[in-house]
Amino acid sequence: MNVYLDYAATAPLKRAVFEAMLPYLTQTFGNPDSLHSYGREAAYAVTRARDEIAMILGVKPAEVYFTSGGTEADNWAVRGLGTGGALLSPIEHTAVLSAGKYRAGGSDVCAVSGSGTVTAAELGGAFRAGTGLVAVMAVNNETGCIQPVSELAAFAHERGAIFFSDCVQAACSQDLAKILRDADAISLSAHKLGGPKGVGALVVGKGVKLQPLLVGGEQERSLRGGTLNVAGIVGFAKALEIAAQERERFCAHTARLRDLFEERILSALGGGVRRSGAVRAPNISHLIFERGGEAALSLLDLHGVACSGGAACSAHAGLPSHVLTAMGCTAEEAKRGIRFSFGMETTEEETLTAAERVVVCMCAKE
Repeated sequence: MNVYLDYAATAPLKRAVFEAMLPYLTQTFGNPDSLHSYGREAAYAVTRARDEIAMILGVKPAEVYFTSGGTEADNWAVRGLGTGGALLSPIEHTAVLSAGKYRAGGSDVCAVSGSGTVTAAELGGAFRAGTGLVAVMAVNNETGCIQPVSELAAFAHERGAIFFSDCVQAACSQDLAKILRDADAISLSAHKLGGPKGVGALVVGKGVKLQPLLVGGEQERSLRGGTLNVAGIVGFAKALEIAAQERERFCAHTARLRDLFEERILSALGGGVRRSGAVRAPNISHLIFERGGEAALSLLDLHGVACSGGAACSAHAGLPSHVLTAMGCTAEEAKRGIRFSFGMETTEEETLTAAERVVVCMCAKE
């Protein structure tokens, strides 16, 4: 039995999502900007999907901008929201941290606690007079640590700054509408929710200044040119709808499996493993092993357990996790972290099987 425990990297496409997308991959194939009937059908599908997403998020449809995914949405937010410099947390996705280098006003990075949580005090230590944007993700994509968005957004607003939160990893377990009552903008990605790859969104509140991302077309209110991914957008809306409906069940199901998984491993390995983070999302378990690292990941793969050392988009870099080093881990420790993540499709049998294999692999002689 092969066990997939890398839902934080990507989730399998849900059947209902595929069925919603299928007509727009075959018979309803028009360009949504064309003026004939084929185009109007496609445009209507996009409008309906935008309305559905806006309703779930508690925002206006005009505040939803479609992108090619979370990385594009993060780049757009960091480079295009407001004016002045940006203040970023050190545990952000590399899309946010890298984009900060290209922001017109520059960027600074604050500190983070050893538990993986950013506080207002840590933001205050790095905030400067020209800071116009504060960015802290809602749920860290490696450790699963939940950030105090309400507190951090209030800190930013008190100082006249915009608050942006990367919610790519938060969408399956957190109340996005609640986050948007505090944050000025969030980013989302469909494939983390059982939707298609290659589509996401930047949601920006009314009155927040946003610079164009791609010019050359009138799409997305002339701020992001390019023909829209109609089938992907339809699938995104369906996946977000399902995630919102399932959120409570998802949290209960994955938390139970995560705790069972960790209990088996921690009791078997004792001091040879420790958990990362304090307040965590229910679907992510990040463990630092005494004998972790790339060799351990390869061994687990050979034993049929799919997991990761952190963000999938940085998996080939071979560098220590910037998230763990920011939390105070040594470079060597930061290479030994492994992320296991669970989904609605994960079973108890798979969870226990994976835990047994993890123990076997970590006890194997080199």
